[in-house]
Amino acid sequence: MRTAIIGAGNMGGSIARGLARGTILQAADIIVSNPSQGKLDALQAEFPDMQVTNNNQEAVTGADFIILAVKPWLIKPVLKELKIKSRQIILSVAAGIAFEELAHYVTDKEMTMFRLIPNTAISERQSMTLVASRNATPEQEQLVLSLFNEMGMAILLPEEKFAAATAMTSCGIAYALKYIQAAMQAGVELGIRPADGMKMVAQSVKGAAELILNNDTHPALEIDKVCTPGGLTIKGINSLEHDGFTSAIINAIKSSAI
Repeated sequence: MRTAIIGAGNMGGSIARGLARGTILQAADIIVSNPSQGKLDALQAEFPDMQVTNNNQEAVTGADFIILAVKPWLIKPVLKELKIKSRQIILSVAAGIAFEELAHYVTDKEMTMFRLIPNTAISERQSMTLVASRNATPEQEQLVLSLFNEMGMAILLPEEKFAAATAMTSCGIAYALKYIQAAMQAGVELGIRPADGMKMVAQSVKGAAELILNNDTHPALEIDKVCTPGGLTIKGINSLEHDGFTSAIINAIKSSAI
């Protein structure tokens, strides 16, 4: 299954690396196009069988999947210059560009399309990737989910849920990092070295996530296990609530969901 990736920036490069390291595609199945050569050279040094080019049309010719990993304002000019066949499948990573708009930039407005919203953890193959489809078969949907599940976790959603889900995942990773940063600052004030504090808090957040992902549980249940009567944790939890922690997170996500 030949896959073309247009754009070798942070997102395009991470997707190329993730696909090449997965079990579904081989590096030789992937061709990456980018205007500058440096990022292409870095990819090919890492994966000698991966094909690279500076010509977008060369990349998409004969491709089954075309992954558009360019900035949203480049989607129109990039698609307008390409000759894409109806049988080819477009996967757009451009945030905010709806299917209806994408369809205006291709010859066959009814061709199969996907929208993908990964988050920055895709570079570690730990992304939460949102997937929406248009005119896709269940088999095509499952294939796309399988590809991106190898780079973390992927979930299929209706396009109209993308704004809310993006706020929780793509924006939400920044809120999780903000907690890590804040906890580090508290640790420094209490005498913990920043590098040590960062590892401690990051591993604690990772552990909390694993508890939720690997068990039939709920955050409230896991919090209750830590909050012994009269203990230190319940004092901290109550302090968070008094200071508006829950409301602050809800307001941040709602502010991002536009």
